[in-house]
Amino acid sequence: MAAPRIVAFVAGAVLAGAAAVGAQQAPVFRAGAHTVPVYVTVTGADGQLVTNLVKDDFEIFDNGRPQPITVFESSIQPIRIVIMLDMSGSMTGNLPLLRSAAVQMFTHLLPGDLARVGSFGDRITVSQAWTRDENDLIRTLYLDLKAGGPTPLWGAVNVAMTALAPHEGRRVVLVLSDGKDSAGGFRGGGSAVTLDEVSTRAQAEGFMVYGIGLASRAMPPDPAGRGRAPQPNYLGDTEPDPGLRRLASESGGGYVELKDAEHLGPAFARVAEELHRQYLIGFSPPNNDGAVHRIDVRVRGPQLTPRARRSYVAQSGGEAR
Repeated sequence: MAAPRIVAFVAGAVLAGAAAVGAQQAPVFRAGAHTVPVYVTVTGADGQLVTNLVKDDFEIFDNGRPQPITVFESSIQPIRIVIMLDMSGSMTGNLPLLRSAAVQMFTHLLPGDLARVGSFGDRITVSQAWTRDENDLIRTLYLDLKAGGPTPLWGAVNVAMTALAPHEGRRVVLVLSDGKDSAGGFRGGGSAVTLDEVSTRAQAEGFMVYGIGLASRAMPPDPAGRGRAPQPNYLGDTEPDPGLRRLASESGGGYVELKDAEHLGPAFARVAEELHRQYLIGFSPPNNDGAVHRIDVRVRGPQLTPRARRSYVAQSGGEAR
């Protein structure tokens, strides 16, 4: 195998590919009754993306048994993404920085990509229309998203999945949060949604979840003795929910945890770059038994690490997700 070509997580690579994607957009993959789609991110020893692998470099196992790869695609793939931003009370002081950082994700959308943007706090909201128009997304970000309230984290993920559910192809939820789930009734006024519930849904329906967690840091005392001094990049006295890392890992997404809000912009750009550089592989499920099947993706080559969904549900009716 030829030495892998490593691609850094930089904006230039995405922008360079935009013209090619616009000229010949890759078709959206639709999971049929006899194909399980698996999107795979491959990184090298230094953590950077590896993008020049071929079909024979991959192996895929269903419940420990190797399966023939029936679909392989390595070109830039379109994405449909819902970006959910934590607008709970602890984020109030960081809204200007959060908004400017989220724009980095919008500016990296390519022709064929579609997005909606939402928030969670006192309410869980998602913009109405799918678009890749930066101005529309930025307008929603600045005018429609309000801060305050608790952190209904899993309820927000569930709402984003519902927005994606009617659509085919690669369906991505990107969540930014600085705190642990503290919901109290965001499912139509009913009980709160749990981590286990959204994890099960992601496996059963084939959603990919990415997470950006903001780690807290303490505010220094006010020298005048009036309590704590305001800090422009203060992240609050909370820590990101560890379940977000777990959910991202199980669904084949990615997770990054930040200790400085100033790094939010590069984090959004990194997610965009990774999503556009994934491999698509597919295989036929050996049994349509209605059960959860374990997936294991392996890559031939030294110091290469694949990341993909860990399971799927082989529907008894024959359709695999």
